[in-house]
Amino acid sequence: MNPNLLDPKFIALTAVVILIIAVLAVLYMRKRRSTTADLRQKFGPEYERAVQKHGSERKAEAKLADRQERVEKLNLRDLDPRESERFSKQWEAVQSRFVDSPKGAVAEADDLLSSLMKSRGYPVSDFDQCAADISVDHPRVVENYRSAHEIALRVGKDAATTEDLRTAMIHYRSLFEELVQVPTIVEKKEVA
Repeated sequence: MNPNLLDPKFIALTAVVILIIAVLAVLYMRKRRSTTADLRQKFGPEYERAVQKHGSERKAEAKLADRQERVEKLNLRDLDPRESERFSKQWEAVQSRFVDSPKGAVAEADDLLSSLMKSRGYPVSDFDQCAADISVDHPRVVENYRSAHEIALRVGKDAATTEDLRTAMIHYRSLFEELVQVPTIVEKKEVA
């Protein structure tokens, strides 16, 4: 038995199916735009870097979502005030040595950042993975970290100028300041 294509019930059922498909398509597109907007907002310049690296928004968004999931599984923690103070004093000492030994200070800054990240719970054995992990919570300064680390690697090859070294210290400081912060606890007041 073939359905009669002119049967009003068949036409109504077809219209309902088409309407459902259209509604689902619209909902999917809205969700997709929302996800893209959320990732652009969260990752900032890192979003564009991922798009450029992976060749498409869809691939980049999948990689960024994977980063978020990975970082959520890490046991990251904030520093307590004493740790923050200890790292801050170490940073001040590293900065003060820059005038007399710029290369040494940059190497020390790189090591101090690794130590700080490790204390916070970031795996630091693979630089690229560490930078990707950092980008989830600190997307505005991760490119500074990459740049500073690249300069630190050039120090060993005597391929970094004093100005490069100064730039590396500034870049390291931007990430250091974000990572060393002790969160402020805001007390909630009950409204009676």
